[in-house]
Parts: sequence; structure tokens; C-alpha cells
Amino acid sequence: MDDTEAQAQAHKLLGQKQAAPHKQDSGYIRTLRSCCVIPQRYILGVVGLLGVCNAYTMRVCLNLAITQMVNLKKKNSTHFDPYACPSDVIVGNHTDVIIKPYAIFDWDEKTQGLILSGFYYGYAATQVPGGYLAEKFGGKWTLGLGLLSTALFTFLTPVVIRAGGATWLFILRVLQGMGEGPTMPALMIMLARWVPPHERSFQGALVFGGAQIGNIFGSFMSGILLADGRDWAYVFYFFGGFGILWFLLWSVLCYSTPNTHPYISKKELAYLNKTVTTAETSSLKDPVPWKAILRSAPVWALVCAAVGHDWGYYTMVTDLPKYSHDVLKFNIATTGTLTALPYIAMWICSFLFGFICDFCIKKGWHSIKTGRIIHTTVAATGPAICIILASYAGCDRTAAMVYFVLSMALMGGFYSGMKVNALDLSPNYAGSLTSLVNTTSTFAGIVTPYLIGLLTPDSTLAQWRVAFWVCFAVLVGTNVVYCIWADGKQQWWDDVRQYGYPDGWKHGSLTRDEPVPSEEYRLAEQKAG
Repeated sequence: MDDTEAQAQAHKLLGQKQAAPHKQDSGYIRTLRSCCVIPQRYILGVVGLLGVCNAYTMRVCLNLAITQMVNLKKKNSTHFDPYACPSDVIVGNHTDVIIKPYAIFDWDEKTQGLILSGFYYGYAATQVPGGYLAEKFGGKWTLGLGLLSTALFTFLTPVVIRAGGATWLFILRVLQGMGEGPTMPALMIMLARWVPPHERSFQGALVFGGAQIGNIFGSFMSGILLADGRDWAYVFYFFGGFGILWFLLWSVLCYSTPNTHPYISKKELAYLNKTVTTAETSSLKDPVPWKAILRSAPVWALVCAAVGHDWGYYTMVTDLPKYSHDVLKFNIATTGTLTALPYIAMWICSFLFGFICDFCIKKGWHSIKTGRIIHTTVAATGPAICIILASYAGCDRTAAMVYFVLSMALMGGFYSGMKVNALDLSPNYAGSLTSLVNTTSTFAGIVTPYLIGLLTPDSTLAQWRVAFWVCFAVLVGTNVVYCIWADGKQQWWDDVRQYGYPDGWKHGSLTRDEPVPSEEYRLAEQKAG
């Protein structure tokens, strides 16, 4: 009788244990799962795209708004330029006075430049901490709360400016940059957990293409909101509110890993657990292997490629409008669409390059490493050549703009090249690796506009040619380094328990509980093998 009762109790406990997981998979969860026809990794891609778009709109909206905030009279200066292009605008003996009722600040060019650069100081400061937090606590809340803070700061910008002027605005921009710093490391962590290797080029183009949408959408909407002398505060209210709405969408739809997603389909979950290579178990939560990362040649090749990319990108984004206005003599008021064309071209081509790269890898036509090198080379040497051709097009404005648009289109290859290479090298520490790469390349973004300003004091065509040749040298030089030392395989230090230590490693253990095997142990293991 006792045995029967014991067996009945055991069956009851076993039944409860087996039924427990199914309690979570009932009712509301089953309804959500049945409604989700689109795979969750693609939903992550789309919402991630909107997040990057949101980040870039909040980053660049001040660039246009500040033109309506500052009321500074410029003194006329004469400088003879033998290569000067004719202007479409006929200027008489008088200057037109444009009334800007909300331009209440008298900030000089130096002050404006400092304010605009404040964002990047904060952005660089939180790259590494952001990657660490994303790896420790998951990318969802690291990214979400970071962008939410930036959205709140953006929404409060008009209040802060009117209360504290330029000083408070600079501090606020630094805080905004700190909020956005974890964006790319956290996204890399999530993509490493969610995207199989043969889909990374397209997904990378999808998510990071949000930067170009942000540039287009931010410029377009800012122009509308600032038209007809409207208050510049509307720009910050709009994009700050947009960021808050995105956070709500992100909180509901996206999760750090497939295994923590409550209503992902069982088919997709099984597929991702089979194809995505990460060592995500509690026993493998080791410290970030900085000693090995900083000694890794593929890592420094990636850093060089990122510096080259940011140098070329910031040259185009920051200074193309200035070149168009000062050298080519475009009427900026009527060329909004023309200014957006390079971003549109880059966004479209990033998808095309991503599809081609994934297709070739899937077909076995080339390896992941070869694909990364090919697309990085196209995205570096192509724009480098195009900007030189644009400078030698002289006053042929059509030819110059065609070259500029083509250069940005080719730059779209970076997303399927070096931009997703961190996922190949280190799926487990992609956040920390991305933070290292972004921190280094962000300084290039700070230096580039300042250096170009030094090289083009009079903004003549001859001076701009020198600046473009410098950009050419940086793009091509960094690409050569990448081609020599790049890799497309998971590095040994990303999962040292699986791959072990390389011969001659003398820099200590990378794990919490495993010593580095001695040379005698390695020799004995080789003999046994």
C-alpha cells in the first residue's frame, strides 16, 4: 500500500513537472504566438532599424535647428579664387534681411562647433561601458533605456537652452551622447544572439541602414518644422516624442535572446538554437578577454577599417553641404531633395550589397572572410576615387553631384563588410568588441570636421582638393590594412573553453576557473591525440 501511494505521488510530481512548462504556453501566449506570422528575428531587425533611425534623428536635429536659434551677422570678406564657380544667386548692392523671430542667441562659430561636438564626447565615453552592460544584463534594456534617456533629454532641450544657454546645452548634448553610446554595442550583442551567420549581411544592412533613414527623415522633418519662421523648439518636441514612442514599441516586441522571448515560435527557436553560435550559459560568463582582444590582428584590422569608414562618412555628411554651398554655389534653400540623394543611394545599395554577400556565402562561392574583404574594399576605394573625381569635375555641378551620390552608394557596402565583421570574430563578446571599434572610430569623427576646417580656411576648390586627397589616403590606407589582417571566423579567445589557448600564450588565464594549460600538458595532449 505504501509502495502504491509512493508511486502515485511520484507520478503526480512527474505530471506536474511536465505540465509546468505548458502553463506558460497557454492562453495569452498561445494567442500571441499564433498571431506572429513574421519571424521574430525580422521583427527585431525592423524595430532595430527604427531605433537606429531614432538615434540619428536625435543626433542631427540640432544641426538644422541651430541655424534658426542663432542670430549672428557675418562680415563680408573678399578672397580671390581663380577656380571660383558662378553662382545662381544674383546679389545686388544690398543684402536681404531674413527675419528669424526665434533666433535669440548670439553664439559665434567656435561656440556652435563646440556645442555640436559635445554629443560625440559623451558618445565615445559610454561605448565600452555600454558593451559591458549589454553582455551582462542583455541588450534589450541597455539599448532601450539608453535611447529613452536621449529622447527625454531631446524633449527637454528647449527648456534647458532657455534656462542655461550654451553651457547647459553643451552639457545636455554630452548627456545625449552618453545615452546613445550603448546603441551599437547592444545591437551587435542582440544580432549575435538572433541572426545566423549566413543572414548577417542582410540583417546588418537592414538595422544599420536606419542611420541613413534617420539622416533623411531628420533633415526632411526638421525642414518642415522650421519652415515659415516657426519656433525651433518644435523640432526637439517632435523627435523627443518619437523616441519615447519607439521605446514603448521596443519594450513590447523585442527581447535580448530567442530563449527569453515569450512567444517566439518553437520552430524558429529550434532553428536559431541550432544555427546561431554563442556560448551563452551561466558557466561561460567569463570576463571580457581584453588581453587577447588587444593582441588580435583581425581586431585591429577591423578598427582600421572603421576609422577609414568614419573618416569618409563624416567628410561626406558634415562637409558635403558646405562644399555644395561654398564651392559649387548651390542655393541651399532649394536643394533639400538633392542633399538627401546620397543618403537614399547609400541606404538602397546597402540592401543590395547585403543580399549579394549573403547569397554568395550561402552558395559557397566565397567564404565569409572573402565577402567581408570584397565589400569593405568596394565601400572604401570606390568612394575614395569618386570624391577625387568630384573635386576635379570643377564647376560641372551635375558631374560633381553624380560622383558624390555614387560615392555614398558604394559606401553602402560597409554594412555587409566590416560593419558586421564583429559578429563573425566574436559572437559572445560582440558588444565589447563593437564598443572598442566605435570608440576609436568616433574620435575620427571628431577630428575630421576640425581638420577639414583647417585645410579649407577660404573654402576654395583648390583647398577642398587637398582635403579630399587626405580622405582618399585614409580610406585606401586603412582598407589595405584590413585586407591583409581581416578574418571571418570566430576567434579562439571568444570561446577559449572550446578552442583552447594558442601555442606560446603567456598572458594568463582568460576564464574564471580554468588555468592556462602548461606547455608540458599541451605536448602530452598532442601525443595522446
